[in-house]
Amino acid sequence: MREPTEEGRRWLEQAEEDLKWARHLAREGAHHIACFLAQQVAEKALKGFLYAQGREVVLGHSVERLCHEAARYDTAFATHAQRWAILDGYYVPTRYPNSLPGSIPARVYTREAAEEAVRLAEEVVVAVRARLKGER
Repeated sequence: MREPTEEGRRWLEQAEEDLKWARHLAREGAHHIACFLAQQVAEKALKGFLYAQGREVVLGHSVERLCHEAARYDTAFATHAQRWAILDGYYVPTRYPNSLPGSIPARVYTREAAEEAVRLAEEVVVAVRARLKGER
């Protein structure tokens, strides 16, 4: 098994890589996919933080719930949970037509939504990166 901080940094590195692609997709017009990927970025970054704390298994996809779990180790995460929780709304409906009666994700999500989702995901990455750097 990897050392906890190393495992956390591995998850954060993937989140950072995915963030690059979320930005690209938002610019190129794949707004629904950018929104979904932004949720994934936040989820992976928060899981990275939790793994760095020594957690062996981190389950679930909810950014809000992961924020509350992270707040057990650093209370600052609790102050962000409500704002970052909007990303949870991009986990399913950005991908499946049956979650959007009468339309499809490719038609519903806008550049503004994608840009905001990416901005929130970046906030999560920055917050986790700062905390993992401090653990060195």
